[in-house]
Amino acid sequence: MTLERLVKFSLEEDLGSGDITTELTVDAEKIGSAAVVVKSKGVLSGTEAFIEVFRQLDSKLEITWHYHDGDRINTADSLCIIIGSIASILKGERTALNFLGRLSGTASLTQRFVDAVEGTKAVILDTRKTTPLLRMLEKAAVRHGGGQNHRIGLYDMVLIKDNHEVGAGGIKAALERVIAGNKKGIQIEIEVQSLEQLDQALSYDIDRVLLDNFSLEMIAQAVKITAGRIPLEVSGNVTLESVRQIAETGVDYISIGALTHSAPCTDFSMLINYG
Repeated sequence: MTLERLVKFSLEEDLGSGDITTELTVDAEKIGSAAVVVKSKGVLSGTEAFIEVFRQLDSKLEITWHYHDGDRINTADSLCIIIGSIASILKGERTALNFLGRLSGTASLTQRFVDAVEGTKAVILDTRKTTPLLRMLEKAAVRHGGGQNHRIGLYDMVLIKDNHEVGAGGIKAALERVIAGNKKGIQIEIEVQSLEQLDQALSYDIDRVLLDNFSLEMIAQAVKITAGRIPLEVSGNVTLESVRQIAETGVDYISIGALTHSAPCTDFSMLINYG
């Protein structure tokens, strides 16, 4: 879904037949300004969606940004100033701040994980555990936080998981079918649940192996076994407390669903000056 359509539906959800309160309390011609202020520090993301909200409501509004996506922000920072119709600003306030808060929350949590593995070679990745229809925005937020994106959807990478292996009749059968049918040369990754399955996977020409819910000791053994022959990714119950130890084993990637499904929203407020 395009950003334009997503914002359109979001505004329809909130406005419905109209902002009754604003229409009854504020003159349509009233001009003023509003500042967006940070209430909890983190990393900024979501400015494009924020801008699109007000563009659709009132293209005459002027927004001046003091920070950009990917910037670190602190409590009491003023992110931007909006000048124009107070009624238009009020109608878009909550929808715009919802985008900004949720996406900045994802960027901020990502940055904490990235900071935690600094000095190692491990790359922090997201997953497909995203909010329906917000995937592209949430994956952009991960990038703003210093992480990288795993596959975008089911169409841009082969990832053979345990259910695929069962359906195909085992790891070997799944890999042989994928390799034989992969005419477009799409990247192939396979999930393994044991060192024995890892050994089987290493017999095939694939691009990456995902170690699913491996213990720290097993991860270290997998790194030793592969000896750099193939990139290794770790996934499953990774926390801020455990991610550093995982990274120090020498794995290449650590994927974390919590970046998009459990990130707390960053808190912002909008302060309006009626001029």
